[in-house]
Amino acid sequence: MSDGMLNHPVLWGFIGIVVVYLVFDLGLLHRKVRVLTFRQAVWQSLIIVLIALAFGAFVYVEKGRGAAAEYFSAYVMEYVLSMDNIFVILLIFRYFSIESPYQHKVLFWGVIGAMLMRGIFIFTGVLLVRQFRWVLYFFGGFLIWAGIRNLFSSRSESPPDLSKNLLLRFLSRYLRITTLPHEGRFILRRHGKRFFTLLALALLMVEISDLIFAVDSIPAAFAITQDEEILFSSNILAVMGLRSMFFMLATVIDRFWALEYGISIVLIGIGAKMFQELLGIHVSPEVSLAFILVSLGLSIILSLIFPKKHESAATP
Repeated sequence: MSDGMLNHPVLWGFIGIVVVYLVFDLGLLHRKVRVLTFRQAVWQSLIIVLIALAFGAFVYVEKGRGAAAEYFSAYVMEYVLSMDNIFVILLIFRYFSIESPYQHKVLFWGVIGAMLMRGIFIFTGVLLVRQFRWVLYFFGGFLIWAGIRNLFSSRSESPPDLSKNLLLRFLSRYLRITTLPHEGRFILRRHGKRFFTLLALALLMVEISDLIFAVDSIPAAFAITQDEEILFSSNILAVMGLRSMFFMLATVIDRFWALEYGISIVLIGIGAKMFQELLGIHVSPEVSLAFILVSLGLSIILSLIFPKKHESAATP
């Protein structure tokens, strides 16, 4: 972490906002176990988005239009990539039969872990890029490959079988696990021994899934900007909205079938942008932001205009 970053009030102000929000969320809004309704999820999502927009305006005042465009590009990219993670989390909750009142607890601590992991990834990446500029070309090539792979990969109608997941089988083999009712706890003590509950196993799988998704999202953020403050703030604010977005979109995420194609096109585009120095061209942050918004917006519109056949047939 650079000395200038340590002494920058913007970064510490941002960290203060995040800490206050999380304490308020866990300490007041969810002090008691309860189910988060769709309406409450919408309001919480709106609050987090407004915080992100306000911070973007502050970036504009402090660093100018180009930096603000980079911030919003990175934020939108990470926010949309999180939608894929929502589908995986939904599968995890269903597989372990995690009751709705306890899902928020898993997601809360899952987000805390995601923030720590992504912070480490971002600051490590910044150091690598400053020492070895060619790392950016590696990131760009990886994003192009990931986008092409996702664009042409077959999309199975049936969800994956988690019982065959190698990571889950590894955890089940080497951890002491109990299937007794967890009562909202991650660890139970029985006969003088500590056992991990299914709630804890679900949390571990959520953390691992976010780690896997970060492999795509962190290079995507570096393709947009190498400013550590923008990287950190945009990524963390997007991850903060994952919990409320989960409760808001879990039942309708499948309707946006074309979003996968929009994300693939964006990954390819911003991956190619990382080679602009070699090609002797310059793509402004404003153009990158417009490209991301148009690609994702068109994919959402296509999903709504041309719904999947099985969805339209099921609609009364």
